[in-house]
Amino acid sequence: MKKLLKIILYTALSLLGFVAVYLIAAFTIPTITVPAETVSGKNIAIYILTNGVHTDIVLPIKTADKEWSKEINFKNVVKPDTNAAWVAFGWGDKGFYLNTPTWAQLKFSVAFKAAFSLSSSAIHATFHNSLQESPSCKKIHLSREQYLRLIRYIEHSLKTDANGRVINIKTNANYDDHDAFYEAKRRYNLFYTCNTWANNALKACGQKACLWTPRDKPIFDKY
Repeated sequence: MKKLLKIILYTALSLLGFVAVYLIAAFTIPTITVPAETVSGKNIAIYILTNGVHTDIVLPIKTADKEWSKEINFKNVVKPDTNAAWVAFGWGDKGFYLNTPTWAQLKFSVAFKAAFSLSSSAIHATFHNSLQESPSCKKIHLSREQYLRLIRYIEHSLKTDANGRVINIKTNANYDDHDAFYEAKRRYNLFYTCNTWANNALKACGQKACLWTPRDKPIFDKY
């Protein structure tokens, strides 16, 4: 019995120690800033957008280099609006996206699988007609070369079929009438979250970012 109690105590203390170290890292490492590149000709606007928990990267639907609607098709949303000018990309745990409409409905099994890389991931794409700058919506200007790098980053995050086409996830778990889900690469975990993905997107295109962050607030603190 004493041996069992020691094992339980050791396990509990190890878990508490891990949580403490993780929280310290999650609140200190994000304060370290990766500076933006110094470039000229920054004439392509993008946005970063948060709902208070999750960061989206918002891109123009059409530029000379990319027309996103050819892959992220309007027909995949509930109410297609071909006048939309922007498409927001968010990456995250597939089970969380599709099975947790609200935080109140979060199941332990979904959270556990997400935390420990036991589930697959998805890209959540949302069309917008317009965006207005606010504390939760920041505009960033990129050069063409930087934007091309951002395009590649998002393209490389999407899974494709044997014909090279992105894979739309057929579901009724849409957040509104203008969004859809797509199969994505990598797995969500405590160290690579939806906000880590967005932060890495900013680093990929040479913008201010956190050295690492699992949270959205440190990203927006940079802007």
